[in-house]
Amino acid sequence: MSDFMIPFLLCNVYISIIIGVLLAARHLLRNSLSSRMQYHLWFILLGLLAIPFLPFPLTGVSQIFPLSAVFRFFPVIQAGNALGLKMAPDSAGDMDWLNDFALSTGRQASAPGAVLLGIWLLGIFFMALLTIKSSLRFRTIKKSSLPLQNREIQRLYRSCQKELKIRKEIPLYSTAFLKSPVMTGVLKPCIYLPIHLISDYTEAEGLRPIRYMLLHELQHFRHRDALVGCLMTLAGTVYWFNPLLWIAWREMMYDRETACDASVLKMLEPDFYQDYGHTLINFAEKLSRFPFPFAAGLSGNMAHIKRRIINIAAYEKPTLKKQLTGITAFLMTAVILLGAAPILSVNASMGSDYQWETSHKNISLMDLSSHFKGYEGSFVLYDMAQDTWRIYNREHASLRVSPNSTYKIYGALLGLEEGVITPKDSFIKWNGEHDPFPEWNRDQTLQSAMVFSVNWYFQKIDRRLGNSAVDHYIHKIGYGNENTGGSLSTYWMESSLEISPIEQVELLRKLYTNSFGFHLKNINAVKDSIFLTSSESGSLYGKTGTGQIDGRDVNGWFVGYTESSDNTYFFAANILADDEASGSNAAKIVLSVLNEMNIWSRMPINQSGH
Repeated sequence: MSDFMIPFLLCNVYISIIIGVLLAARHLLRNSLSSRMQYHLWFILLGLLAIPFLPFPLTGVSQIFPLSAVFRFFPVIQAGNALGLKMAPDSAGDMDWLNDFALSTGRQASAPGAVLLGIWLLGIFFMALLTIKSSLRFRTIKKSSLPLQNREIQRLYRSCQKELKIRKEIPLYSTAFLKSPVMTGVLKPCIYLPIHLISDYTEAEGLRPIRYMLLHELQHFRHRDALVGCLMTLAGTVYWFNPLLWIAWREMMYDRETACDASVLKMLEPDFYQDYGHTLINFAEKLSRFPFPFAAGLSGNMAHIKRRIINIAAYEKPTLKKQLTGITAFLMTAVILLGAAPILSVNASMGSDYQWETSHKNISLMDLSSHFKGYEGSFVLYDMAQDTWRIYNREHASLRVSPNSTYKIYGALLGLEEGVITPKDSFIKWNGEHDPFPEWNRDQTLQSAMVFSVNWYFQKIDRRLGNSAVDHYIHKIGYGNENTGGSLSTYWMESSLEISPIEQVELLRKLYTNSFGFHLKNINAVKDSIFLTSSESGSLYGKTGTGQIDGRDVNGWFVGYTESSDNTYFFAANILADDEASGSNAAKIVLSVLNEMNIWSRMPINQSGH
């Protein structure tokens, strides 16, 4: 949870910008947008505020908004350990070469994140207390209120309801403890009128001021403003630390009252506009901003009332042309604001979808749920001879997640292409730093480094090349989201670089056919390094990968291909879980599926430890 805070605070930077854009659009388009449309613009902000808490990422985030990769980078903190890495030997004892020795990055709650989380929750607690206090205070007022006894006003109220075509029974109460009329309640709405306002109307004025107040409150009911008030209260509680949001709420409440004023004026003849304005002027000293944010009423401070009176004086019933212009301006503004939605998706940092072009592909879906019990996962198979795809769980097969050690296939190819290592001389000397696995604590060649998935070997290749060369290469081959995050040590280990199972298969095809246009000797060297074993079915090539967080295997990969005399099949499987989702377990699933499909069996002729 503490890892959520830094991305959430970054979201608030974007929220502040969105509020600025909304305020600017509201000002620039004030002559085009009706009062009601200006108020409805704030509903878009309310919707955007919920996006950081969605339990799923928005589709296509990384393609449309690359800045989402920034969010992905922050929660990752290198822990430098891989305790509890699980091996999954086959019952027949022929899967030792699938043990994944990769040392994955652990994600731990940082101290700043924990402190920020504590402050945020404490603020929510105090805001909740204030809301409860306000609710209890209003409850006391409700208990002291009485059903309105004035028959003239009761008849007037029923007339107003009929005029607005409101059939729901909405009780009308009087109270001595409110300064302003109030409409409250979502499921059981009620209207409360202050006794002093009722008693202050004169014979000369008649019941018109009371009628205006009743029409205003009933307009609040028609437009569900009490519900909006509850949502504003909830958002204000969660985003209590954002000062621009409080400015936005102040303006939203002003727009709410102005919209209700306009709705009332629309019902009146032009000769009565001034009369409605005089009502606000006469009540200006009595009206105030009531301390009940979950309710709606004829209220506001003096500055707001002054602005409302100016709007009333300038009010004209909108023509058809102005209505169409306003609708167009509103839709354009809404599109601009909603376009920022993916940036606010904190969960977009946890993965994104690959937009796969499928119009010219022969794709069939499989049901392999029996093989993936206990895991969220997918399997992708490409038949080269038939040019067909078979996929289990297509949605997950398009999901980009960290490649972990499967990226080493392409890290090796980069090192060979740039001459850091060669097919004949891939030796790199061990620096003497001890790792948890004895196989890592010695000099390595490409073959041994791939067999034992030695992190430091591939990290040293990257450091010798530098950030620009690695970035250029990843863009050239189109590896996943093409984001290294600026860290040459961890970008492929539960960090910024992500890829989907479908993309894994597409890249393996390009590697196999050398669609990259690299030196053939380097392509062959990489193929040799990922050779696993042979059987009567042919040869098996592949690489496992395990993503480990807080000592638990949460992201398991097995990618590769089988090669026989008459066909080649490319495959990729990914599994996700709270634990036990290792590369070894992903490999067990793949081998079981391939055996079931009669593509490759486990009866070995010879094998290479990997």
